[in-house]
Amino acid sequence: MPPTAATPPEGSAPRDTIGGLRRRLMVMLLATIAMVGAVTVALHYQAAGTAALQQDQRLLRLVPMLADSVLVPRDEPSVAGDLAREAPSLTLLMAPPIQEFLADREGHTAVGVLDAQGERLFGAEWLPVLLPTTDAPEFVSVVEGGVTHRVVAQRAATEAGELILMLADGSDARQHWLRNVALRVLLPNLVLFAVAAGVLGWGVTRALRPLTDLKQAVERRSPRDLSPIDGRQTPAEVRPLVDALNRLFERVNEQSDTQRRFVADAAHQLRTPLAGLQAQVEAWAQAARSMGAGDLLSLRAEQVLRLRDATRNTTQLANQLLALSRADALRGDAALETVDLAELCETVLEHFLDAAGARRIDLGLEAAPARTQGHAWLLRELLINLVDNAIKYTSAGGAVTLRCGQGAADDAAWIEVEDDGPGIAPAERARVLQRFYRVPGTGGSGHGLGLAIADGIARVHRTQLQLDSGATGRGLRVRVVFDAVAH
Repeated sequence: MPPTAATPPEGSAPRDTIGGLRRRLMVMLLATIAMVGAVTVALHYQAAGTAALQQDQRLLRLVPMLADSVLVPRDEPSVAGDLAREAPSLTLLMAPPIQEFLADREGHTAVGVLDAQGERLFGAEWLPVLLPTTDAPEFVSVVEGGVTHRVVAQRAATEAGELILMLADGSDARQHWLRNVALRVLLPNLVLFAVAAGVLGWGVTRALRPLTDLKQAVERRSPRDLSPIDGRQTPAEVRPLVDALNRLFERVNEQSDTQRRFVADAAHQLRTPLAGLQAQVEAWAQAARSMGAGDLLSLRAEQVLRLRDATRNTTQLANQLLALSRADALRGDAALETVDLAELCETVLEHFLDAAGARRIDLGLEAAPARTQGHAWLLRELLINLVDNAIKYTSAGGAVTLRCGQGAADDAAWIEVEDDGPGIAPAERARVLQRFYRVPGTGGSGHGLGLAIADGIARVHRTQLQLDSGATGRGLRVRVVFDAVAH
């Protein structure tokens, strides 16, 4: 059994639109939180780099003070305590800023003094031997006891001569950066991420519940159920979707009603002419049964003409029903083209010259340049029905005039068909636009479809027929006004 429209093809899984929307929302929201966390980590790293730069600058400021602290030993007793540190050939009398630096970072600082050739005169053994070739300071990082020390070395002139002075600081902010970020940024953000994922999952599911309910309500509907969806219980954000669905249901309902009405009307209207044709043919077949195979069946001219008229009548009715169906199918269609109404009027006029001449009707044209946006073949059908109606109901020797023009301001274009026939009473003008309605007492062989078709085509072009009396007070004038296209 082949798959229906509601059954996905074999091998493919139906797509869960609501689930896809939920996943996209979750990814977007959680990605935002992750981005915020990444920015926070970057800011912390930048702050750590700034602190490290400040540390280097402080070391640079302390090196000249260390140079001033180097004294040559004399016979006088040296200063005791933390204020002085002695080497075999020199004495260090620490300046107060250096004392403060060593006290604040006790256990993470070191001082070193080398002679110009790199021989260690004072300082920790783990300090590297650095020999700057210029007076510019040099920085290195040295790991001692699991601590990364930032070491600056600079060649400087002291009281003891040219020496290489070194300061080491193990409180570099960057070596503690990872631990600080892990404790202050990553761990809280991971906890926040996990909590946010749970809360967002619950919140998004709850927020999308109206869409889920709407989806299930539409899926449970019968294909014949086109009643509006109750949007009063839906949130304001979903209501436009519900309104759009209701408008769609309404249009589909109208199309279905139009198709059902068309089928019913076509069956009803075609029954009579087809029955007449069948009766004619059955009568001739009855007569033919009593005759021999070589006999000729003679028909009166009246019978042949009656059969021709019935055939023409049926053909015209079928064509009108087809035009009516096509006009209904194009309601709301936006694929329009520019139509030259003057050229259209000339074409339709040529089509009816023989029919008008056969009845001695004066068929005239008063055409001025006019253009509009529309469906050319539908507008031609509209004009054909109006002119056909006018010729059909105008007495022999009468007049039918076809006109078109455009307003001076180029805001409106129009076509008009006027005759001097019996006209239509004002009380009947609304009803004659209904399908298959004919004014009581009207002669001729019409079906009551000409004006209905023309009005349907006019409504496709967002306008309508305007029925009025002729210029002399008799007959009928039908005008259709369109939006104009500038020349």
